[in-house]
Amino acid sequence: MNRYLIPANANRGKLILGYFRPVDLVIFIVGLSITLFLLLIFQDYMDDVKVAILLLMPVLISLLLVCPIPYQHNILVLLGAIYNFYFVNRQRYVWKGWCNKYVDEQIKK
Repeated sequence: MNRYLIPANANRGKLILGYFRPVDLVIFIVGLSITLFLLLIFQDYMDDVKVAILLLMPVLISLLLVCPIPYQHNILVLLGAIYNFYFVNRQRYVWKGWCNKYVDEQIKK
Protein backbone atom coordinates (compact mmCIF):
# COMPACT_ATOMS: atom_id res chain seq x y z
CA MET A 1 0.00 0.00 0.00
CA ASN A 2 1.57 3.28 -1.14
CA ARG A 3 0.85 6.42 0.87
CA TYR A 4 2.41 9.66 -0.30
CA LEU A 5 2.29 13.05 1.34
CA ILE A 6 3.10 14.75 -1.95
CA PRO A 7 2.85 13.56 -5.55
CA ALA A 8 5.52 10.91 -5.89
CA ASN A 9 8.65 12.10 -7.64
CA ALA A 10 6.95 15.17 -9.12
CA ASN A 11 10.16 17.13 -9.71
CA ARG A 12 12.57 14.24 -9.95
CA GLY A 13 13.05 14.69 -13.69
CA LYS A 14 14.63 18.12 -13.09
CA LEU A 15 17.35 16.69 -10.85
CA ILE A 16 20.72 15.21 -11.80
CA LEU A 17 20.47 11.40 -11.53
CA GLY A 18 17.01 11.97 -10.06
CA TYR A 19 18.41 13.05 -6.67
CA PHE A 20 20.87 15.95 -6.88
CA ARG A 21 20.62 19.63 -7.70
CA PRO A 22 23.67 21.31 -9.25
CA VAL A 23 24.46 23.03 -5.93
CA ASP A 24 24.44 19.63 -4.18
CA LEU A 25 27.03 18.27 -6.57
CA VAL A 26 29.16 21.41 -6.18
CA ILE A 27 29.09 21.02 -2.38
CA PHE A 28 30.10 17.36 -2.63
CA ILE A 29 32.84 17.99 -5.20
CA VAL A 30 34.30 20.82 -3.09
CA GLY A 31 34.29 18.60 0.02
CA LEU A 32 35.89 15.76 -1.94
CA SER A 33 38.58 17.99 -3.44
CA ILE A 34 39.43 19.53 -0.05
CA THR A 35 39.74 16.03 1.42
CA LEU A 36 41.98 14.83 -1.41
CA PHE A 37 44.14 17.93 -1.07
CA LEU A 38 44.48 17.39 2.70
CA LEU A 39 45.27 13.70 2.19
CA LEU A 40 48.07 14.61 -0.22
CA ILE A 41 49.55 17.15 2.18
CA PHE A 42 49.27 15.07 5.37
CA GLN A 43 49.86 11.57 3.99
CA ASP A 44 52.79 11.01 6.35
CA TYR A 45 50.52 11.47 9.39
CA MET A 46 47.87 8.95 8.33
CA ASP A 47 49.08 6.36 10.88
CA ASP A 48 47.05 8.08 13.60
CA VAL A 49 43.31 7.35 13.47
CA LYS A 50 42.36 10.80 14.82
CA VAL A 51 44.27 12.53 12.03
CA ALA A 52 42.66 10.27 9.42
CA ILE A 53 39.17 11.08 10.72
CA LEU A 54 39.93 14.82 10.76
CA LEU A 55 41.22 14.65 7.19
CA LEU A 56 38.07 12.85 6.03
CA MET A 57 35.71 15.32 7.73
CA PRO A 58 35.14 17.63 4.70
CA VAL A 59 33.91 14.78 2.49
CA LEU A 60 31.86 13.26 5.32
CA ILE A 61 30.15 16.56 6.11
CA SER A 62 29.43 17.30 2.45
CA LEU A 63 28.11 13.75 1.96
CA LEU A 64 25.85 14.16 4.99
CA LEU A 65 24.49 17.47 3.67
CA VAL A 66 23.56 16.10 0.24
CA CYS A 67 22.24 12.75 1.48
CA PRO A 68 18.59 12.27 0.38
CA ILE A 69 16.00 11.83 3.13
CA PRO A 70 12.28 10.97 2.96
CA TYR A 71 9.73 13.79 2.71
CA GLN A 72 12.50 16.35 2.15
CA HIS A 73 15.03 16.71 -0.66
CA ASN A 74 18.14 16.33 1.47
CA ILE A 75 19.64 17.42 4.78
CA LEU A 76 20.69 20.80 3.35
CA VAL A 77 17.12 21.63 2.30
CA LEU A 78 15.82 20.41 5.68
CA LEU A 79 18.27 22.66 7.56
CA GLY A 80 17.21 25.58 5.36
CA ALA A 81 13.53 24.92 6.09
CA ILE A 82 14.21 24.70 9.83
CA TYR A 83 16.20 27.95 9.73
CA ASN A 84 13.44 29.74 7.79
CA PHE A 85 10.74 28.46 10.13
CA TYR A 86 12.44 29.35 13.41
CA PHE A 87 14.48 32.43 12.55
CA VAL A 88 13.24 34.15 9.38
CA ASN A 89 9.47 33.67 9.08
CA ARG A 90 8.62 33.11 12.72
CA GLN A 91 5.02 34.04 13.35
CA ARG A 92 3.09 34.09 16.60
CA TYR A 93 -0.40 32.72 16.34
CA VAL A 94 -2.78 33.90 19.04
CA TRP A 95 -5.39 31.26 19.66
CA LYS A 96 -8.90 32.58 20.23
CA GLY A 97 -11.00 29.44 19.83
CA TRP A 98 -14.56 28.65 20.80
CA CYS A 99 -13.51 27.36 24.21
CA ASN A 100 -11.14 30.20 25.09
CA LYS A 101 -13.41 31.20 27.98
CA TYR A 102 -13.22 27.65 29.34
CA VAL A 103 -9.42 27.71 29.21
CA ASP A 104 -9.32 31.04 31.06
CA GLU A 105 -11.57 29.57 33.76
CA GLN A 106 -9.28 26.55 34.18
CA ILE A 107 -6.20 28.77 34.55
CA LYS A 108 -7.83 30.86 37.29
CA LYS A 109 -8.63 27.82 39.45
